[in-house]
Parts: sequence; C-alpha cells; structure tokens
Amino acid sequence: MLNPRRIDAVLTGGSAGLSRRAFVTTTVGGAVGLALLPGAVTAQGAPAKPGTKPTEQPLAFVTIAKDGTTTILCNRMDMGQGIETGLAMICAEELDADWSKVRTGFGDQRGEYVDPLFGMHLTGGSNSVKNSYLQYRELGARTKAMLVAAAAQAWGVPAASLTTENGVIAGVGKSAGYGEFFDAAMKLPVPEAVTLKDPKSFKRIGQPTTLVVAKDKSTGAQAYGMDVQLPGMAVAVIQRPPVFNGKIAKLDVAEAMKVKGVKAVLPVTLDRGGQGVAVVASGYWAAKKGRDALKVDWDLGGVAKADTAALTQQYLALAKTPGTPAPKPEFQADVSGWSKAPKKITADFVFPYLNHAQMEPLACTVDLKADRCDVYYAAQMPGLDAMALAKTVGLKPEQVQIHVQMAGGGFGRRATPTSEWPREAAAVAVALAQAGQRMPVKVIWSREDDLKSGYYRPMTVHRAEIGFDATGKVAGWQHRIVSQSILKGSPLEGFGYQKGVDGTTTEGMRDPYAIPMHLSVHHPEVNVPVLWWRSVGATHTAYVMETLVDEIAFATKQDPVAYRIKLMDGNAKADRHRAALQAAVDKSGYGKRKLKPGQAWGVALHESFESVVAYVVVASMKGKGNARQPVLQEVHAGVHCNLCINPRAVEAQVQGAALMALGTTMPTHHVTFKDGVVEQNNFYDMAMPRITDAPKVMTVSIVPSNDPPKGMGEPGLPPLAPALANAVARLTGKRQRELPFSFA
Repeated sequence: MLNPRRIDAVLTGGSAGLSRRAFVTTTVGGAVGLALLPGAVTAQGAPAKPGTKPTEQPLAFVTIAKDGTTTILCNRMDMGQGIETGLAMICAEELDADWSKVRTGFGDQRGEYVDPLFGMHLTGGSNSVKNSYLQYRELGARTKAMLVAAAAQAWGVPAASLTTENGVIAGVGKSAGYGEFFDAAMKLPVPEAVTLKDPKSFKRIGQPTTLVVAKDKSTGAQAYGMDVQLPGMAVAVIQRPPVFNGKIAKLDVAEAMKVKGVKAVLPVTLDRGGQGVAVVASGYWAAKKGRDALKVDWDLGGVAKADTAALTQQYLALAKTPGTPAPKPEFQADVSGWSKAPKKITADFVFPYLNHAQMEPLACTVDLKADRCDVYYAAQMPGLDAMALAKTVGLKPEQVQIHVQMAGGGFGRRATPTSEWPREAAAVAVALAQAGQRMPVKVIWSREDDLKSGYYRPMTVHRAEIGFDATGKVAGWQHRIVSQSILKGSPLEGFGYQKGVDGTTTEGMRDPYAIPMHLSVHHPEVNVPVLWWRSVGATHTAYVMETLVDEIAFATKQDPVAYRIKLMDGNAKADRHRAALQAAVDKSGYGKRKLKPGQAWGVALHESFESVVAYVVVASMKGKGNARQPVLQEVHAGVHCNLCINPRAVEAQVQGAALMALGTTMPTHHVTFKDGVVEQNNFYDMAMPRITDAPKVMTVSIVPSNDPPKGMGEPGLPPLAPALANAVARLTGKRQRELPFSFA
C-alpha cells in the first residue's frame, strides 16, 4: 500500500526561474541537463520580492483541514534522521499550531521544494534543518499572518486585536480554529515581511519530541519505497555483469521464461554504459527465480578489473610521492622543519571500500504512460532525477511526477548524481512498453545486488610525516591522501572539485588544531563507482587526525584531553569544540574516577557539517591472540550543533551514528575486489554491529545555544572509531592504522 501519510501538495502553479546561484550543466551521466532553481526572478532579472519565491509559498507546504488537522510538507526525503518532524516543529512553532494535530508528508521535484540556499533538490550534507530553519519559520509565520488576516476580515476587527495559540484564533469575544479560515486565508496575498518569535518564547523548538511517524514505524504501519503497490504492477530484478561496465556477449532466456510468473526478459542499459538483463514477473520471487535461470555470457574485454590487494600497494606507493596541493591556504604551510624535529611519526593508514548497507534496499516503481510518467521511490535528489528520467522515457520534465517516499535508511546511497537506480527502473519500463507489455513495474535491488553492483565509499590511503618536540609542538606535518574523486565528472563537480582536488576527500583535515600542515592529494582512476557515505571525507580524515594527535600526546606523556585543548589555543573558532569536549568529559567522569582493571579511556572530537561531536569512551578487550576484539563499554558524547531543534532526534542520530561507526572497526566490515568482482555477498560475510555490540552506557550531552542550528545527520559518526582506537592503543600498545581493526 502507498503510505497513507504521503499526500500531494496543492500548489499555486508557476515555475521557478534561475538566479545568480543557478547553473546549468548538460551532462548527467553524459545525457541529461540539470537546472538548479533557487528562487524566482522578475522578467527584468531582478531578485523577486520576499513572499513571492516558490520556496516561500505557504500553500505549497501547509494544509489545514476543517477539523484543524495540519499537514506540513517536508522539502526533503526522510531516511530516519527525523527531519520530517524537525522541519514541522520549526513551522509549527511560528504558526502556533496544535502539535497534537500536526501531520507530515513530502514535497516533490517542483521548484517549491528546492533547498533554499543551494537552489536544488537535495537531502544530504546534513543541511536540511540548517538551510531550511529560517525558511520554515517564515512559512509558519506567513501562514499565521494570513489566517489572522482572514479572521479579521470575517469578524470586521483589526488584525492586531487577535491572538493565536494552539491552532486557535481568538479576540473580541470570539474564537475559532485555524481550519475555519484556512481556505480564505490562502486566497490572500502572501506577506512580504513577518515578525518572528524571540527564541526565548519558543514552546516547541528545543523540546524533546517523538517523531510524528514513530508509532507507525514501531508498529509496522509505516510504508516505504519498497512497499509501493499499484494496480496491475509487475516486479523486476536485473542481472548485472560481475565486473562494472561489462556487456552481454550471449544471452539464453529459455529457462527463465519457463518460470511461472515471468512475463518478460529484457536487455537494458545500465548506469555508466554497462548492460544488464531485466527479468519481469508477477512478483519478486518469480522474478528472482527467473533471473537465477538465466544463462548469460559476459563480454568483459577492455574492462578494468579492480583488485584490492593490488590497489592497496599502488595507493601506498602513490602516498609516498607529492600529489596535487590542496588549494586552501591552511594546507600549504612550510613543513620543512618536520625532518629536523627531535620526535617523529611516519604513519600509513588504509581505509577500505564500504557499502552503505542501508536497511531498506533500493526499490523504484515506474508507471509509464504515453504522456505521463509517475515514479515512486525514496528520492534524495528528485529535481535532478526528474530530468534524467524524462530523458530516459522520452518525455518532457513536466510530464514526470516523482512521489517521494519514506526511506528505510540511505547514508548517501540514494543520491547518485547520475540518477542511477531510478534511471535503470525507467529503462525497464521503457523496454516493457516497447515489447508491447506496458504496465507499472517495480525494480527491486536485493541486498546482494547492492553489495556486489552498487556504489561505494572510496578506498583511501593516508600518509603522515610529523615532526614535534617534547612539549608536543608540531614543527611540520606533511600529509598525502590517495582516493578516488567522488565529484569529478559529476554534475556536482562545480560544488567542490577545485584545482584538481576533490574537497570531499580533504574535508576534516587539520581543524581545529593550529598546526603547520602541507596537504596534497592523488585521485587515481579505478573501475569502481564511488559515492558519498555518511559523513563523506570525515569518515577517514577524523580517524587519521584524532589517532595521530592522540599518539603525539602519548609520546610526550600528556593527557589527551589537555593536549587537544592546548592545540586549540588561540583558535577562536574552536570555542564550540572545547565546549563539546568538556561536555563529554564532564558526563563521563574522565579524570575523576578510576576505571576497572582491563579498561581504558579513549578520546576524540571532530567537526563535520558545522557541528562538533566529542566522544569519551571506555573500552576493554575480549578474546586471545589474533581473535582479540575490543568491547565498547561506555560512550559519552558531547554535541555542539548550535540551537537544538529536537533533542530526542539529536540523541537518536548520535547513538545510531556511533553504532554505525563501531561497525567500521569490526572484522570483515569492508568491501574487497578480486579480478574486478566484489567478494562479499551479504551481511554474513560483511560484519554489521548488532545490539549485543552496543555499549552498556551511552549518554548524549548537548551544549545549549541560541545560534542558528547546524546539521546532525552525520557528525556523530567520524569521532567514534578514533576514540575507540585510542582506547585500544592504551590496552594493547598497538596503534590501529587500518580499518577494520586487526590484531594479527
């Protein structure tokens, strides 16, 4: 069934125009145009007046029924991070809505739902609350102002004489619920300027709030992209080549067509130019059995075959040579003094390819008609996807309607710049139509499909050469990173690929520590598709920085907390880092209590997406010899995300991110290649953290602030693994230079 909470907004119409931030690129996977639409402009090119931009239209976001039920649409996709509730809280605060009557839903690919700062449809970069905080406050305030104006007209009184509270307008001896005036209010002009509340008067923002969809999720009533059902719908799976970009040499479909329920077997073009075979059937199991019966010979001639062992040696060798200098000035310090320093560390770090492993595998349902295409899936970038899909099915972008669904996890996997998986689903629908079997079709990726044929966090190698003295003062830090570029060649290249360096590779290096660093990068070309993975570059840069800083503290016999604070001296931008670290220290009792024998402290902190998370952990070891493994006993997090909209959601994000990071340290938690083929198949040979791996104690302390909020979907992940590694180093005497951990 379709999600009963998911509704389509009643829109005011009109299209968004291009502004100064907008740009157009003509390649999405080499075929599709992309336009970014941050807001309307006048015919003369001047910026539109406030209240006239698509992103400022109350009717596109808020609907109030006669009984007061208030639906607030989210301009993003929710994959468990809680932004559907968070953005509704922000809007409801200024609207003075009755929270018990608030419901939520999703927007779509139209201009109303672009990120108001980036000007494109995007759920990512922990930007949802950060970039839409002011937008949703103003949407709530504008809606309330229009409701009050409508009531004032109906009652013949000045608007200033009326008050609002809990979804009710009152004054001059009368009162009425918002639903009574909503239709009339939406016919009034949208105010250009509105007065927003003083944060001191907030009633909803800042209060621990259960997600609007929590009950449905916990009872199984919540529907996801995988759950979409349409009348007459077929289900398809795709047989993909064992090596990326392989093509069909010979295909025998006879046995597959004998499987009961199989309707068609169709060759389709895949992402990046490879070929696959779609098996379309009455249901998933029939489609899978039909695919199992296929006989395919693959043409892998001329296709590069990645090999993890060979790549590791290649990357380690590259890391010893100068790369392309990182363009930021702070990465171009004179570090010639490092070799003359009395103490030195030379360290190589190896990070594997990683699968996103979101709980809900990919699924996309396409209902292709002659003049319209409806697409149902959890879309992270529906605007970009809509144009890619239009190109694929041969329609105009305005003939494509994307119905954004709730996602059961994502971690970046659902945001491929090439619109990979929805385009593949559309290609199946087109092939069906061309074969005379036009029908809605849902293309499902199994866990094995995504693990063996998906996108991955890049394999990455770091090399650090550091010189320092007995006080821990760093004389020079020479650093090189070897990693595939995520952005190069994609429609988003202009956002962060500068002077030959992908900014997602270097993000998180150096700051907040005032140390002289020279950083350069190698971006090798490898036949493995790579993509952002929760917290992107910070997944490896935080680990390298925080374990090396800890190692210097240990080598100079300094307390790891005190040493970090010393390195931040003189950096005014580090106030939030110090506050987050102190919050974690205070809660943990670090320095004030004695641990049990066989336990050790571990400390790390990191800023990503403008939020700071610090961890103080307690760990021990279990097992013997090469079978030893760390046990995470306690985790104490200090968080500085500026104004916290929903403390309960922040706590949940930090807890989830910490456990996800714990998984990266566990044996076999990696993706490896042999002769171009992924060696892992499912969770049974790629370790995932289980509830039994969770720490017995986990606390999250949020530093109070009234400054505009920052992101929290990703920042909880980067510092956990280094904090654990630092504890393990104290327990074993060995520094973990590679993920996952190894005790061989």
